[in-house]
Amino acid sequence: MNHDDHKRDFSSNARLPGISALAVVIGLLATLAAFVLLSLIHLFTNLFFFGSFSFADRSPALNTLGPWVVLIPIAGGLIVGFMARYGSEKIRGHGIPEAIEAILFGKSRMSPKVAILKPLSSGIVIGSGGPFGAEGPIIMTGGALGSLLAQCFKVTSAERKTLLVAGAAAGMTAVFGTPVAAVLLAVELLLFEWRPRSFLPVALACAVAGFGRAVFFGTAPLFPLQTAEPSAMSLVSCAIAGVLSGALASGLSSALYKVEDLFGRLPLHWMWWPALGGLVVGIGGFVEPRALGVGYDVIGDLLHQHIALQIAIALLVVKAVIWVVALGSGTSGGVLAPLLMLGAGLGTVLGHVLPGGEPALWPLVCMAATLGATLGAPLTAIVFAFGLTHDANALLPLLAATLVAHGFATIVMKRSIMTEKIARRGYHIYREYGVDPLERHYIDEVMSRTVEAIDANVTVRDALATYFGTNQKRRAYPVIRNEAVLGILDRATLERIRETADKSMAAAAAVTAETSGSAASDMLPDALDMRVGDLMQDAPAIALPHETCRLVATRLAVHGLERLPVVADRKSMRLIGIVSRSDLIKPSLGHFEEEHKREQFRYIGLWPSASKQPLAAPPKETTPHS
Repeated sequence: MNHDDHKRDFSSNARLPGISALAVVIGLLATLAAFVLLSLIHLFTNLFFFGSFSFADRSPALNTLGPWVVLIPIAGGLIVGFMARYGSEKIRGHGIPEAIEAILFGKSRMSPKVAILKPLSSGIVIGSGGPFGAEGPIIMTGGALGSLLAQCFKVTSAERKTLLVAGAAAGMTAVFGTPVAAVLLAVELLLFEWRPRSFLPVALACAVAGFGRAVFFGTAPLFPLQTAEPSAMSLVSCAIAGVLSGALASGLSSALYKVEDLFGRLPLHWMWWPALGGLVVGIGGFVEPRALGVGYDVIGDLLHQHIALQIAIALLVVKAVIWVVALGSGTSGGVLAPLLMLGAGLGTVLGHVLPGGEPALWPLVCMAATLGATLGAPLTAIVFAFGLTHDANALLPLLAATLVAHGFATIVMKRSIMTEKIARRGYHIYREYGVDPLERHYIDEVMSRTVEAIDANVTVRDALATYFGTNQKRRAYPVIRNEAVLGILDRATLERIRETADKSMAAAAAVTAETSGSAASDMLPDALDMRVGDLMQDAPAIALPHETCRLVATRLAVHGLERLPVVADRKSMRLIGIVSRSDLIKPSLGHFEEEHKREQFRYIGLWPSASKQPLAAPPKETTPHS
C-alpha cells in the first residue's frame, strides 16, 4: 500500500449515515413546526385585530379599530413578558443569537420549553402587530427540535450541533422556500466549520424541508420577479447601493443596541419592557397600519414598484422605528423580514436616481445588500434574494452590491447584529475560520524518525545512570521489548523509585540498629534492580503516522503528556518515531510565514522562462516583530 493512502481531502466519518438519517427526521419536524408557527401568526392576527377564530392570512393593516389599535401590541407585549419570566427567558430576542450561544457555549443543548414557548410567543407578538418576521423564531424552534431529538441519542456535542443547525436551517427553508440560502446561512453563521460531517446532514435536512414545504405552501417563489439584464453602468450604481446599504445596516444595528441600553436603564423589571415596546408599535401602527406585522405583502409591493415614493418613505421610517424599539425591548421576533423591507425601501428611493438598470432592480439589490451587511452573511443574502424571486438577471448586481455592503460593514462595525448580544453577555465570537494548519499535516511529516529507546530488560539503576545521568539528551525515552513499544519512561518516574528505595533502606537500617540483628536490608529486594519493562503496566498512549497533528495535539493535552511514541500500527506496536509538542509547532510556523512574511520578486523581461530563476534583486522580506 502506498504510504500516502491514508491522506484524504476530507476526514472519514462512519457515523455520518446515522446522523444524516436523524437529519431527515428533523427536516420533516422543522417543516411541520414552520406550518404551525405561520398558522399561529394567522390565528393570533385574526383574534387580536378582527375578533375571529380563523387561520386565514389577513393583514393587520385591514383592521377597523381606529385609535384602539394602540392597545393591541401592548397586550401582546404583556403576555410575552410573562411567558419569558415564568416560562423561559430564552424566548426573548430574535432567535439566531440564542442559537449561536447554545451552539458555542451550551454544548448545543436546548430545553423543551424553548421548542414550545418560542413559536407560541412569536405567534402572539407578530399576531398582535409586532413588526417582525417568522424566520428568527422558526430558526430557534427548528434548532430546539433538532437539539431535543439529538439528546435522545448517544451523540457527541459536535453531532448535536449538526442536528441543531439542521433543524434551524430546515425551518428557514420551510418558511421561505430557499434551501440553498438556508444551507449557506448554516455555514456562514451557525456551524463554524466546513466539513462533510456537518454540511451534509444540514443540506439533507434543508432538501427534505424544501420538498415538504410544497405540501403546505406550494412551490412558487415568495416574491416572483423578473428584471431586465443590467448594463455595464450598473456596476457604479451597485457600488453606490452597496455603500448606502452597508451604512443602513450599520445604523440599524447601532440604533438597536442603543435602544436596548436605554431599556436596561429603566427602573422596571425586563418583564415589562415588551409592553413598553408594544406601546411604540401601537402608535406606529395607528400612524401607518402597513408597518404592523410580518409585512410580506409590503415587501412584494416594494419590489414591484406598487408603492409611491412618499408613502414608501413614511412607511419605512415608521417600520424602522417600531422594529428597533420593539426588538430592543427584548420581545420575541425575527429580523430577516424587517431587514428585507427596509432594504427594499432604500432601493425604492434609489431606483429613481441610480442609472444602469430599471427601477425594479434596486429594491431587490438593496434588500439583499442590507441583509448581508447586517447579518455578516453575504453569500446567504445573495442566494436568499434569488431564491425569493427566481430573478436570474439580478444575480450579478446582487453579487456586486452585497459584497460592497459587507465590506463596508466589516470595516465600520466590530460585530454584527447577530453577535453583539452574545458579546454583551461576556462571550467573544470570532467568525473568520480557515483550515487549521495542524489538520493539514500528518504525524509522519513532523515526527523525529531517529529515536533512542530503552530496552525493557534494563534495570532502573542502569537506566538512571545511562540515560538520565549528567549526559542526559532527552527528557523521556520510549521503552521497547522486541521493537514493540511498552510506554514512555521519564526521569521523574525513576527518581520516585529511587526515593522510595532510599527510604526503605533507611528504615531497614534503623530496624537493624535497634535489634542488633542481621541487616534487614539484606532481606529486602532493591527497587533499583527492577526492570524498566515491569514499570509499564498500562497500555501506552501512542500516535500513528497517518493521524493528523491536530488529533495528536489533542491527545497530548488530554493525557497531560509532552511526547508520544509513533508506532507502525496498533497490532505490532513497532516503534518508528517519536513526536513531541515542539514538533507540532512546525505547521504553525509555516502558517505564520504564509500570513506575515512579505516577499517581493523582481523579474527582467515581461515573460520570464519558467526554467529560469528570478533575476535582479533577491526577495525582500518583511516579518513583523513578535
